[in-house]
Formats: sequence, C-alpha cells, structure tokens
Amino acid sequence: MKDYNFEQYLKNALLNSQKPSEDVKIKQKKLSSKYYDNFKQKLLIKYDSKSLKDVLDCEISSSSFGDVLKITKKQKINFDLKDNHFKQQMNCNLKLLPKIGPITERNLKGKGYATISSLTNHDMYSERAEKFIKNLEGMSYYEIVNLLDSNIYSKKCRENIIKSISLTDRENFKFMDIETKGLSNRAIILIGIGQIKGDKIIVSQYFLRDYTEEANIIDAYLSHLDENSVHVTYNGKTFDIPYIKNRCVYNRINANLDLAHMDLMYFAKNLWGENLDNCKLQTIEEELFGIERKDDVPGKYIPGYYDAYLENNNIGPVVPIIEHNAQDIISLAVFLEKMYRDVN
Repeated sequence: MKDYNFEQYLKNALLNSQKPSEDVKIKQKKLSSKYYDNFKQKLLIKYDSKSLKDVLDCEISSSSFGDVLKITKKQKINFDLKDNHFKQQMNCNLKLLPKIGPITERNLKGKGYATISSLTNHDMYSERAEKFIKNLEGMSYYEIVNLLDSNIYSKKCRENIIKSISLTDRENFKFMDIETKGLSNRAIILIGIGQIKGDKIIVSQYFLRDYTEEANIIDAYLSHLDENSVHVTYNGKTFDIPYIKNRCVYNRINANLDLAHMDLMYFAKNLWGENLDNCKLQTIEEELFGIERKDDVPGKYIPGYYDAYLENNNIGPVVPIIEHNAQDIISLAVFLEKMYRDVN
C-alpha cells in the first residue's frame, strides 16, 4: 500500500496549478472545519420545524428497555453467492492439520496424499486426519471461521475465510456499523444493521433521540442477532464490537457478541491494497465501485453535529449522519459480494 497523504496532495495541487479544477477546490474546502460549521448551519435552516418522520422511513418500535426510533432503508442488491463446494476445498488443504506446512503438504501430495481424507491411511497423520474429518461435518460456521483464522498460513487462509461464506445462509450476515459521541466510553448515538432479504438489503437503524435511550437502541440491535449470525464490519473487530461490549457493560445489558466475524478491512488490504492509494472505506467506494458521496460528514465532526441536534431540537445535523451510516452498511454488502467473486 502506498504512503499517500491526500490532504498534502490537494494543497500541492492548488499551489502548482494556475487553474485548479472545481473538484480540487471543493475537496480542499472540505478539509477545513469552517466548511463543516457552515454546512451544519445550512442543515439547521433546511430542516427547521421538521421531524425525522418527515424525511426518512421511521417508526417507533419497542425493545426490552423501552421505545426506540427505528429508521428503515431498503435497496436492491446483487448478492448471489454461487456454491464453491468449500468443504471439499478444505479437505484438499492439508495445512489445516497441525504440524503440516507448505513443504510437508507438497511432499505428501507428491506421494499421492491429495486430501485430508486420504491421510487417514498415513502412518503419522492418520489420527489427526480422522479427527478432522469427523469434526468437519458437525462444525458450526463460527468454528470453521475460527479454524481458518487461527491457521498460521494467514495470507492464503484469509482468502479461504472469504470463500467459506458459502457455508452459511446469506440471511445470517449482519452488516453493521455504529456512530458514537467519541472514540471511547461515550454514548452510541446510532447503530445500524443490514440484512439480505430476497433481492434487497434492508437496513435497520436505531437512533439515540436523547441519552436516556442508549440501552434501548443497543437492545433493539441485539434483537437481530442469534447464534448463527455473522458480523460483517469495517474495522469492527478493533472498534465497533469492543465498543458495543463496553456500552453493554455500562448499561447492564447481558449480550453475547462473540459471533463469527468478517472484518472486511483486513480482506480489503489483502485483496485490493496494492492497487489503491489507501484502504479507507470511501476510497474503495470511489475507486472500485464508482460510489461518490455528497454532503457526507467525517467522523470527527459527528459529536459536534449531534450536540447541535440536541441543543437546537433540530434534526438537520443528524440527517447526513444517518445517511452516512446507511451507506457504510450497504457498501459492506457490496464489498463482500465482490470479494467472494474475486477469490473464487
């Protein structure tokens, strides 16, 4: 991945070009806090006296902790995971057995041991092979992902983890993202989760109308999960899931979030990193999928925009935050489907 400073690039472009393009000018403006202060004021004017129900598909639903504002967005999506017979591929990957690396695998295959099943007749590896084959059929998807993720031959097995998604129902994928009041130990202000239903992705977002409702929105999100759920995130292993766990403790919510987890940031770096300037989610959107966001609010401004919503009782500053969150979730589904096609 290239060492690329986009902010410096824009500054240089303005300095070195007598007639910088309008696109460069706009992007340069968006590097300043003044631009987002002005944008916030425009939103306050635009949405004065309006409610979220006036501009988004909203309803009041209930959780175990109380009422919650639920926002729903539906979008058509191509999410067709053609069967790749992945368990057969696992059977051909001798390195999944303990103490077998690439050199040993090559030697064993040279002697006619093409599969783990065939190793049940090997003097040294028969016991391990028999145990693996016996366990494979009964393994949950969570256990298969952990097996692949713990394999020391990580680069190849990262691709195998993506290939493995054919082993679970697509309805089990929970594309999720959160927006928060800070980077640690502050309230979650929005939590969104997307699920594939037919030819659509349905995004359910739970918005914090005031600080008393944080337990409500977390519980509403948890209602979408079961033991077969697979979290799909972007940097969620480091940020989103640990953050939710922390807020569950704060709000005294019992929750099991130790589920199968696809953090697409790692796979994006592995699959696409060499051809991109960076692996930020929005860079991938623009360069690989032609998705260009308008009126998007960077994460560092979100706390201030939320404060403006509370102080002015005006939904304007949170509308782009909600739209930003929904697009993040839809992009996750688009990314995962392309990753699956690429590795197969």
